[in-house]
Amino acid sequence: MANKKLSSGSRLPEFILPLVSGGEVVLGKPQSEGNWQLVFIYRGLHCPLCNQYLKKLEGLKDKFLAAGVEVVALSGDPKEKAVTMVESNGLSFPVAFGLSIEQMQDLGLYISHPRSPEETDRPFPEPGMFAVNAEGKVQLIDISNTPFNRSNLEELPETVEWIRENDYPIRGTYE
Repeated sequence: MANKKLSSGSRLPEFILPLVSGGEVVLGKPQSEGNWQLVFIYRGLHCPLCNQYLKKLEGLKDKFLAAGVEVVALSGDPKEKAVTMVESNGLSFPVAFGLSIEQMQDLGLYISHPRSPEETDRPFPEPGMFAVNAEGKVQLIDISNTPFNRSNLEELPETVEWIRENDYPIRGTYE
């Protein structure tokens, strides 16, 4: 179970994670000024739904870029499994790896144990999506406790464009 809950309008913990393509990514820090960063957490190479979801994301990456959105996907998989995920699905957007259990908890993600050694060899995060706006604040949060509930990729680029064009406020900030 998730130990923490990120607040709307807060900042993502600034994790620096290695990328399959080399180099690193800083969560919550878009590479280009004025852009947003969409962070997609996937369960791992073992998950067939994650493979399908990331393939679909690859097909929509130009729509995200046109909306001023940088995409990064990450998991708790080790480098070898992340490389296989990228190569087997033809992914060209940044994919990070090595998310620790403590980092998963800091993001407020649900964490599951494998059902068997054949599934995978370690606890893994359930899906999550964080949209960080140009000011570095978390604008959208979507966290699931199952592999089946995920952000609708076809709607996300238009959603972000609409939020930006209409200066829509961050919602869910009541404490």
